[in-house]
Amino acid sequence: MGFYTMVAFFQKGGMFMYPIMLVFAVGVAIAFERWIQLYRIRNANGKMWLQLHPLLAKGEFEKARQMANKDKSSMAQMLGMGLARQGAVRRREDIEIAMEESMMEIIPQLEKRTPYVALLSNIATLLGLLGTIMGLIEAFTAVANANPAEKADLLSASISVAMNTTAFGLMAAIPLLLFHAKLTSTTGQIVDSLEMASVKALNSISNYAKRQFEAS
Repeated sequence: MGFYTMVAFFQKGGMFMYPIMLVFAVGVAIAFERWIQLYRIRNANGKMWLQLHPLLAKGEFEKARQMANKDKSSMAQMLGMGLARQGAVRRREDIEIAMEESMMEIIPQLEKRTPYVALLSNIATLLGLLGTIMGLIEAFTAVANANPAEKADLLSASISVAMNTTAFGLMAAIPLLLFHAKLTSTTGQIVDSLEMASVKALNSISNYAKRQFEAS
């Protein structure tokens, strides 16, 4: 479909094409902003974990605590909470609760604005259907007062134009749904990596405490 064909298609759709275009533009902007943020968060978390994991395995918790406090990634935020509690208490349950509490703060930040992409996809679809219904109402109203010989041609032309809004609404909704699925998947991967890191950190702390106890 060429550029001029697309322009003609857009113009024939009527006034509902403009809000659909606006909804699509807002949805793409949100999806792009979320993708950039999640990409940065995932990379920052990966780098932080590569630095912290060897320290945790060696039992160098004070050094790991200082490193986590200097970093702003969500991985450092979560592990920093656990390491802060580790420095004050020795119970695994208390350290685990501290990291779970941090996760409850992190997850809403990861999911922020992502549901709007799916919402805007649904709105685009509904606007397309509404535009078609309004177009059909106008078409049948016009046909009612038309010459009987012209009714069939006029009705078919009007219906064709009215269906453009449904088509355009779906053209906007489908990519937004795909963007939402990708964002949700990426968010899930980040959450899984945080949960994996918390379990490994807890195991490292427990193993170190066990070795200290056996040595004494």
